Amino acid sequence: MRYEWMDGYLLSKRAVTKDLQPEWNWIRYKIGDKMFAAILLDDDDKPVYINLKLEPTEGEFLRGQYADIIPGYYSDKRCWNSVMPDGEVPDALLKTLLDKSYSLVLKGFPKKRQREILGLSACGTDCAACPLHGEVCRGCNASMGRVFHAPEGKACPIYACCCGKRRYATCGDCADVPCDLWRATRDPALSDAAFEASILDRLRNLKGE
Repeated sequence: MRYEWMDGYLLSKRAVTKDLQPEWNWIRYKIGDKMFAAILLDDDDKPVYINLKLEPTEGEFLRGQYADIIPGYYSDKRCWNSVMPDGEVPDALLKTLLDKSYSLVLKGFPKKRQREILGLSACGTDCAACPLHGEVCRGCNASMGRVFHAPEGKACPIYACCCGKRRYATCGDCADVPCDLWRATRDPALSDAAFEASILDRLRNLKGE
């Protein structure tokens, strides 16, 4: 297979797991226990197709542009597509298509469940990595945004805006991120450099990196 980078690329995405479905001989990549990509193997364990999910109109368009993209093998052909593992689809395009498949399957979950799967707060903070998690704070999702640093009895302003007002799963769905509200809720204990680094970390988390 020419796309030798694919396994590492997919496993580097947040919350992705991998297994082998022995009956089909598929290597499956999953988010929240739902498959978003697969490498289909033949009886000699050689890749014969790469399956991924796209919006129906985009899949149909791409199948018209590339002979190496066909309707999904042994899958719902309206949404799933098969890419030839030794074909001519550019690496950059395949990465983009895999990104879209990951996002499409993740967004099929309820918004709160998306945050739980990713292990993130609305703003992209990894609560489990916080030293206060479990002792001082239950975390953004468990407390519905009423975290330790929020006004008493109220949700964090970022959570209230993202999940309450705008009805997003995370700030990653917002075109304005990082916004003025992110800066208004800055931890005063952080230096300027540490705060900017925290923003970059949260943005990477929201992108699934």
